[in-house]
Amino acid sequence: MADYPQKSDLQGGESPSRWQTLWQDLTELGFDETFSRWAAHLILAVAVLVLIWLMPNFYTYNFFSFVSAEEDEMTILTPTPLPNPQPMIVPTAGEMGINRQTQLFTSLPSRPRFEVIKYTVKPGDTLFGIAEKFRLKPETILWGNQYTLGDNPHNLRPGQELNILPVDGTYYKWSAGDGLNRVAEFFGVKPEDIINFPGNGLDPNTIGDYAHPNITPGTWLVIPGGRREFVSWSAPEIPRENPSVAQVLGPGACKEVASGAIGVGLFIWPTNRHFLSGFDYSPSTNHFGIDIDGDTGNAVYAVDNGVVVYAGWNNWGYGNVIVINHGNGWQTLYAHLSAINVTCGQSVYQGNVIGAIGSTGNSSGSHLHFEMMYKGTKVNPWDYLPPP
Repeated sequence: MADYPQKSDLQGGESPSRWQTLWQDLTELGFDETFSRWAAHLILAVAVLVLIWLMPNFYTYNFFSFVSAEEDEMTILTPTPLPNPQPMIVPTAGEMGINRQTQLFTSLPSRPRFEVIKYTVKPGDTLFGIAEKFRLKPETILWGNQYTLGDNPHNLRPGQELNILPVDGTYYKWSAGDGLNRVAEFFGVKPEDIINFPGNGLDPNTIGDYAHPNITPGTWLVIPGGRREFVSWSAPEIPRENPSVAQVLGPGACKEVASGAIGVGLFIWPTNRHFLSGFDYSPSTNHFGIDIDGDTGNAVYAVDNGVVVYAGWNNWGYGNVIVINHGNGWQTLYAHLSAINVTCGQSVYQGNVIGAIGSTGNSSGSHLHFEMMYKGTKVNPWDYLPPP
């Protein structure tokens, strides 16, 4: 501890000052060290504040001032200040523009396509995938390739060359005797929609009479926005009284069917697996059933009681097919079977094994194509089968 003057040292001498008296009182109370510590902290804080205040001025220059001594003579090196910044000019509203960033390439807007191009189907391609690739609707792929796909999405095969239309619509081959009004009406468009489409190469000034237009037979025309009914390749309604109406489908058609089991209108799943392995129910692509996953040989069950009205081969790509008329307005179809365990006219009951899953006909792998029809109208099986 430092030696500070005591009261005894001051007696007899001159009177102590006010600060000396205060310091003696603090010392006697034992606060002298505490006061010294706080005073040191205060001095340090003041020094830091001064340093912070000096920092902006410090960085205004490129380097410090240096003082050098040489033979008792001092030379002061003058600091070099940074160039004064130019005053910021704020543009008026009329002078403000768009800030353009430097680009290393030129981006050109995509130009519309008017010609029909060709696409070769690759392994793993699907109708929906091809449509998405070219930003078209799936039905446009079918309508543009009727002779290749036959309106059947299951007919898609690797190596096929498909027409890819430039826009959604249909593709039509002009025939002798066709009239523009009739063709346009058939596809639900106006004659001008066909004439004015650039890809068709038709001249409105030389087209002539719409009833007998100057269009060469055999010319393929894009019908932008056109639509048409799909060619049905699925089973129609097959009544018990006359199942022979299904002869157009193939040799599996039945000739005579007696009355038999009647369904209850509640259904079970036709397979042990309850998820898709291919196409879903999609009327827009002419697919009115669901493709249920399964391995070749897995059991196929009757979803309700009924009578078999078709059992055998289908010429339209379904392979081996069974159709059951349930006698209450309902009809179910089971396709691509590897085995058929029932015969025409046979009564079957819910849960009976009627066949086996396969990959016959136009099929890319083992699955069951399953359809439901009520009073002649095909419905979505998901709406009537139990939740998976």
